[in-house]
Amino acid sequence: MAQKTSVVTSGRFTKGLTYKDYLAQVKVNKDKFDLYYGTTKLSAEDKAFFKKAAQAKGGPAKVLVLGEDWCPDVFRGLPVIARIAEAAGMELRVFPRDQNLDIMNEFLNEGKHQSIPTVVFYTKDHKYLTHWIERPARATKELNAVVEKVKKETKDEPEFRKVIMDKLLPLYPKFQEYTVADLKETFKTYAK
Repeated sequence: MAQKTSVVTSGRFTKGLTYKDYLAQVKVNKDKFDLYYGTTKLSAEDKAFFKKAAQAKGGPAKVLVLGEDWCPDVFRGLPVIARIAEAAGMELRVFPRDQNLDIMNEFLNEGKHQSIPTVVFYTKDHKYLTHWIERPARATKELNAVVEKVKKETKDEPEFRKVIMDKLLPLYPKFQEYTVADLKETFKTYAK
């Protein structure tokens, strides 16, 4: 939960990396960021929705993302957020989590986990609106079902990791759609 006084001032927000600058410094999975940026599909209705929400008084005009390039939820999810920000005209800034633990600790998942991506939305004048963590609940439910099934079938840890990724990667485009739907639900009052 966000603190009343945030470590993310408007000045600090501007020091975050643009999406392009973040990609320029990633060390692993650049191909996956590019892949999932390419597979993120926003309909004309989605684009109009997010643009209207961002332009609304008190609407989401700024978005901060905490992430690391090694994380599958980040290389799948951050491109979706980048596409939404571009379509809406939101100012996007990315902060590597491990270099910004004070920000991460302000937005812990369940008050204890440093889950990424963590996506924080602010108004144009930098008032905190909400934050969104890791992946949509529907995606987590599907991911957990796949993990449980693979655990029953595969006992070897290296084999488990390979099999799980082989099973999950085809689900990522659907998880991207869930992300768009979740964020539309979050901001529906701004897009009326």
